[in-house]
Amino acid sequence: MNAVGQPGNLTDRFVARLVDGVIVGVVGVLLNIVLAAISNSWLLTGFISAVATAALYLGYFAYFESTRGQTIGKQLMKLKAFGPDHVSNPTLEQAARRNIYMAFGIAGVVPIIGGILGGLAVLAAVIVVAVNINSDPQRQHLFDKFAGGTQVIKVG
Repeated sequence: MNAVGQPGNLTDRFVARLVDGVIVGVVGVLLNIVLAAISNSWLLTGFISAVATAALYLGYFAYFESTRGQTIGKQLMKLKAFGPDHVSNPTLEQAARRNIYMAFGIAGVVPIIGGILGGLAVLAAVIVVAVNINSDPQRQHLFDKFAGGTQVIKVG
């Protein structure tokens, strides 16, 4: 049994991620401002910031996709994530697995170079995702497959 609709295309999925990235990014910046204001240790602030920001990004996508099948960006673009059964929402574990690359910024816990390495890891993952979406007939990327076969469908 398959979800009703066509697999989400790269452009719609990119716009949805951009919208979600702005939302989570604003919250992340505010969180980091508060952390910097209350701490007098740049090392501790950097560590807490990396962990909190990675958890914020991964948590946002995992929570919304597992409970609603849609983040705010997906909702705006009329996209929905489905679990491997192509009928129900992904489980929390499946949603976390399909978005795990959003937490690669955790590398920022390593002072100075960690943020650069984490950023490069996220960039590499995004490139792999884009290439996979464009080349796979079902528009599934590597992390959809890692999650057991989740899929994003255009529902509107």
